[in-house]
This record gives sequence, C-alpha cells and structure tokens, in this order.
Amino acid sequence: MKKLKIALAQTKQTDSIEKNAEIIFRHMDEAAAQGVQILCFPETQTQGYRVDIALPDIPVQVKKLDELHSKVAERCRQHKMACILGTEVPIESNPVKGKPYNSALVISPGGKFLGVHHKTKLTPLDAVGYTPGKTIETFDLFGVKVGVVICFEGFRFPESTRECVRQGAQLVFHPQNNTTRPNDWKIPVHHAMITTRAAENTIWFASCNICQEQHQNCRSMIIAPDGQVHAQAELKKEQLVVADIDVDLATQAMFKFDMDGCAKALFGESVKPEEYASAKGR
Repeated sequence: MKKLKIALAQTKQTDSIEKNAEIIFRHMDEAAAQGVQILCFPETQTQGYRVDIALPDIPVQVKKLDELHSKVAERCRQHKMACILGTEVPIESNPVKGKPYNSALVISPGGKFLGVHHKTKLTPLDAVGYTPGKTIETFDLFGVKVGVVICFEGFRFPESTRECVRQGAQLVFHPQNNTTRPNDWKIPVHHAMITTRAAENTIWFASCNICQEQHQNCRSMIIAPDGQVHAQAELKKEQLVVADIDVDLATQAMFKFDMDGCAKALFGESVKPEEYASAKGR
C-alpha cells in the first residue's frame, strides 16, 4: 500500500497577481500544516482567467509571473511539498503582447521546476485569450507518475487523460476554471465526466476548480480508481480538500483491459476468478 496525501485548493481568483499570490501562499501554508505532499491549484490561478476574470488582451506580466513562480517554488522547498500551479506562460515569439499559454507548472518538493503543461484543447472563449499547447506530459512526484490535463481538455477529450495513463500515470490532476457564467446545468455533466476519467482508466483523478459566490459549475473532487467520490468540496466555498489516497489502487486495469484487473474493478469480491476462467485467453 503506497499512501500519498494530496490536496485541492478551491480558491477565489482575481485579476491581480498580488492578490492571487496572497491566496496561493495562504493555502500552501495551510496545506503544509496538514502534511500535504502534493497541492493543486485551479487553472490560471496566478493571473486570473483571461476572459471573465482578467481581460483577454492585457499584456503578459512576465517579470511578476517569474517572480511569483520562483516564490512558490521556494515555499515548496521550505514545506517539502510539491505543487501543481495553474498559471500562464508567455509565448517565445511575443512574450508581452502575444497570447500566452494556459499552463500548469509542476514544482517538486525540493523547489525545482520539473516542467510545464500547456492546455492543448481550447474552448471558443479560451482561444480569445490563449495559445494552445501541443503535447501531454507526465511527471514523477514522490515516486508516483503524475499527469496533468487542464479543464476542457480533461472534461471533453478522454484521449488527453489516456495519454497520461499511457505514459504511466496513476494520478492525474485537473486544474479547471468553471465558475463565471450561469450554466448550472453543467454541474452534473462535469461531475459525471470527472468520475468517468477515473473509472475508465482505473486511476486517481483530482479536479481542482476555483470558487465564486455567484456561480460555480463544478465542485473540486478527488475520484478513486473505481469511480467513487473519495473527497469533494462544497460549491461556492473557498476550501482546501485534503485526502489520503492509496496509489496502489490505481492499477490502470480498464486502460490495459486486463481481465483479472477489470473483474476486480467491476465486481470486487463478489465475483471469483474461477467464475470467468473459461473466458480467459479467448
């Protein structure tokens, strides 16, 4: 049994890097006090989402973002805690005025930048403010292969999560931003898709949303490999969701279509191997 303590920071988000930094560090300190090993923040938590929270055409604050990223990395080092940080990253061809990437930085418990994932699938509103990425990445944290998919690409494109799993991921983090418009009908749809990403791959799936008092179209949720809700936040409440997970339960059985693994995931102890022995090897 390999235990890991993870947390989702369902935070408020503004268009001010300074205010967002205060929120980030407050939740990092709270998570560290509870012994969290990996902390995930929502999509675009540093700058604020460029369509409904910030403006799509504001210049990228390259220096401020670099400084904040470095400070978060240093706080990770101090707390010996890894972090998935929703942010934006400038494009090389036009760092200040070009559309940045919608990104998640992955920071090690030693305070090192392990890499960055850029959101590959953009909604029509995303595309107003951001440039799409092209690749799916995985990272090693505390001896566990971890994947990252951001909001829309994780909800609506199962192949994004499956690529993480193909690379060996047992745990996939899903920073998202689903709060700013009155689309409450999406709540059960989003929850169903989050649950499906875990169950169809037999992995842990940890989805972290922001919160606003007026609208919130998805909870922050940690889903177990069997598709059951392991932990979740309340809607419209700033909350740190902390949970211990057993990584060994993430067998990837459904992804691999392993008969014994699938049987265990589907039936638990209610079906014995001898009941389907005649079907094996066909």
